[in-house]
Amino acid sequence: MLAEIRVLDDQLKASHKRIRTAVAASGTSLTEVFGIGPVIAAMLIGYTGDISRFRDRDHYAAYNGTAPVEFSSGGRTVHRLSTRGNRQLNHALHMAAICQIRQPHSAGRAFVDRKAAEGKTKREAIRALKRHLSNTVYRHLVADTHRLER
Repeated sequence: MLAEIRVLDDQLKASHKRIRTAVAASGTSLTEVFGIGPVIAAMLIGYTGDISRFRDRDHYAAYNGTAPVEFSSGGRTVHRLSTRGNRQLNHALHMAAICQIRQPHSAGRAFVDRKAAEGKTKREAIRALKRHLSNTVYRHLVADTHRLER
């Protein structure tokens, strides 16, 4: 059993090395964003595909499921978690958001703290951070595309 675990560890290391090489070869600037490493960047690039197919950041947010869905009842307007969109892409953004929240010196943590001070719940603040990250990812992917076209 120990030998099987060692084989799986070696395969995992080889996979991570291939991912790091592929992300570096793509020339993306996504890894400059705090909380986005090579694995998350590969997920974002792979599940997004060609960024030019999205008209703007709002359409990209709708695709990845970070666009808020309004839910109104009895004169109260709230926004709920969207279950639409690409769930794997949403998961990658969620992982980046959680990485940012866990580090006290990160901009994501400051963003969530600011939203909490505004009266948002923890879930609403995380949802807002994911949308903020979606906009950042969109900007980076568009900039990468323009840079590579030149």
